[in-house]
Amino acid sequence: MAMSLGRTVLARAARRSLSSSRYNINNNASILGGAFNNNSRWFSSYPPHEVVGMPSLSPTMETGTIAAWNLGEGDSFNAGDSICTVETDKATVDFEAQDEGVVAKIIVQAGGGEIPCGTPILVTVEDEADVPSFKDFVVEAAAPPAPVEEAAPTPAPTPVAAAPTPAAAPAAVAPTGERVLASPRAHTLAKEKGYGEISALRIVGTGPGGRIIAQDVLEYDPSSAPAPVVAETTTAAAATPAAAAPAASTPLPEPVQGPGYTDYSLPTSAMELASRLHTSKQNVPHYYLSIDLSLESLMELRSSLNSTMKLDENDGGISVNDLLMKAAAAAMKTVPAANASWMENFIRVYDSVDINVVVGNGSSLYAPVIRDAGRRGLKALSDDVAAATAVVEGEEGSDPTTVPGFGDVGTFTMVNLGMFGVKSAAPIIREPQACALALGVIENRIVPNDDAESEEIYKESVMMTATLSCDHRVVDGAVGAQWLSAFKNHVENPVTLLL
Repeated sequence: MAMSLGRTVLARAARRSLSSSRYNINNNASILGGAFNNNSRWFSSYPPHEVVGMPSLSPTMETGTIAAWNLGEGDSFNAGDSICTVETDKATVDFEAQDEGVVAKIIVQAGGGEIPCGTPILVTVEDEADVPSFKDFVVEAAAPPAPVEEAAPTPAPTPVAAAPTPAAAPAAVAPTGERVLASPRAHTLAKEKGYGEISALRIVGTGPGGRIIAQDVLEYDPSSAPAPVVAETTTAAAATPAAAAPAASTPLPEPVQGPGYTDYSLPTSAMELASRLHTSKQNVPHYYLSIDLSLESLMELRSSLNSTMKLDENDGGISVNDLLMKAAAAAMKTVPAANASWMENFIRVYDSVDINVVVGNGSSLYAPVIRDAGRRGLKALSDDVAAATAVVEGEEGSDPTTVPGFGDVGTFTMVNLGMFGVKSAAPIIREPQACALALGVIENRIVPNDDAESEEIYKESVMMTATLSCDHRVVDGAVGAQWLSAFKNHVENPVTLLL
């Protein structure tokens, strides 16, 4: 029986797959990258067999994860049977057989992490009697001699800490000024494990082209991470993430003049933020809700609180933004479903409300996290925001990302554009968060008079427009509306913030 795998419909997969392929993917994917044929020609000690690689499910797919094997070694299958289930960042599909055969060897076990496309995952044979011959089959035997393209994504990569060669480690880590290539799942895992921004870590990527994949983050050991080049002139403290400060604070190159244009270099932090926002806009199904807020009661409360505190000349006291941040945290307590993250096959709801407050502008745009905003007092929150602003406005050449909290991602983001006269904005959600709030300018508006005893139909009121961006996978329209209603109630009845 001739053994063939389904012809790929993608040029990229075609370069990896051979024309005598045998399987296809359901959902009309018909993609399988890196399948190796004519193995009997390479290894005469084995019966005729077929080595199957991880399929490529889209033009942009570089890695995949085997969620489950639906057949075991020695099991026979017919056309249409599901061999295994493959997960990517965006979909989960079944790997279906196009013809009959027998599973002789499962090379990669389920749940083994992300696997580069083309990496061998199983061996099939025609005759069930040949299965015992593959009991000791090893992955190395599945590779043809001198495969230039397939040599980079080696299967089952060893932990990053196992290769701390001083000369190789700095070359694999993106230097200052270069964007770090990492999968969205790798970014998410880095935040979940408390490592902060992935660009601040010295992780050697094992994915295609040096890309950092989820397995690299899972195997990352901060204590044994390779030191950067600048470590040669520093102490042993260079083995920790804090050692990135000397390189991060290196002055940027001078602008480059061209015919009719000027090129300005960007710091690593700005490029990392741009990369994350670009990925978030592509991955997250955004929708937007806006509401008008009356700030008169809030302004009165602010004046009352500041008048009771002994403020020095440099202390501005509690700001309107501080009160709005506290109102957002209180709204999360009322509608906890908004304080959550999409985790592919489940939704994680957080107990603490950690708010990223956007400060600065341009290349000096940062979003330090204010921890546990729901359970802390207004003065403590105000002090944290003031400290973060002072860092951004500090010495020229200093790097705020070296300050604790500047590189972390909280559970919610707030950005206030009122100082620029902007009435409303639709912010981009930062993964893995589910919501982001944009605040507009505070202005006097003519609104309907809600005082039944007044003879005036309209009145002047201090107003603001707030816009909430939501991830529809986590927060649907009803939940988003409930959160905005709770936020409006806390803003217009600010005494509730003291409860």
